[in-house]
Amino acid sequence: MQLDVIPQIKHTKGDNFFLLAGPCAIEGEDMALRIAERVVDITDRLGIPYVFKGSFKKANRSRIDSFTGIGDEKALKILRKVSETFKVPTVTDIHEVSDAEKAAEYVDVLQIPAFLVRQTDLVVAAAKTGKVVNLKKGQFMSPESMQHAVKKVIDSGSDKAWITDRGTMFGYQDMVVDFRGIPTMKQYAPVVLDVTHSLQQPNQSSGVTGGRPALIGTMARAGIAAGVDGLFMETHFDPANAKSDGANMLDLSLLEKLLTDLTAIRKVVQGL
Repeated sequence: MQLDVIPQIKHTKGDNFFLLAGPCAIEGEDMALRIAERVVDITDRLGIPYVFKGSFKKANRSRIDSFTGIGDEKALKILRKVSETFKVPTVTDIHEVSDAEKAAEYVDVLQIPAFLVRQTDLVVAAAKTGKVVNLKKGQFMSPESMQHAVKKVIDSGSDKAWITDRGTMFGYQDMVVDFRGIPTMKQYAPVVLDVTHSLQQPNQSSGVTGGRPALIGTMARAGIAAGVDGLFMETHFDPANAKSDGANMLDLSLLEKLLTDLTAIRKVVQGL
């Protein structure tokens, strides 16, 4: 499995980790471009290969009145504009088989949500688009079981798969990351650590997921030290007023310092 399956993502020994980052959901064009511009500026200076992340719709919400999106085509067109404006690849998550072909017209990476990673038809549909398939490890799955999700991609005629660990359920309202799983999953595909979702506190009585954003730096540093190939994090210039998952997002103003520290740690890990 290679990381250079899209031109902007290259990864060989000694290179930096790559980054999937952006808002949880596309709330509008101005906010998406504003976030992308800032992250592109930082990652260009630090030599971090970057993929802009944004969900074109949010289908897995606890409450029926939760924000789900601004309209599929409108959001997908914004993702395309981000890519064209800043010359970076983009990633979005899909929830239904019909989403795969639709989203593939606009983005470079199709992400399979953790709750849906065992859905064979969805994984196969994503693989058959020819796009990179980012497989989120189910909160209920072992690292070893992710080899079967990767094999579904391979058996569908593609070798373009990544695995993203977003933690494992610990009780009803907490997540933990078992870093022993990182080297295990790297046997199957490049591995990304989802820093922000692994700090979620789901199943709140309010129906709105909580989080522990103060630990984002700790989690990210541990991931780089454990040898992940990439990091995933959601970031926003105003997390408190973000329309989705604001409770566990990184404030955009904190991103540069964190990525600078992580790049230094990566050099130590690589023996540079």
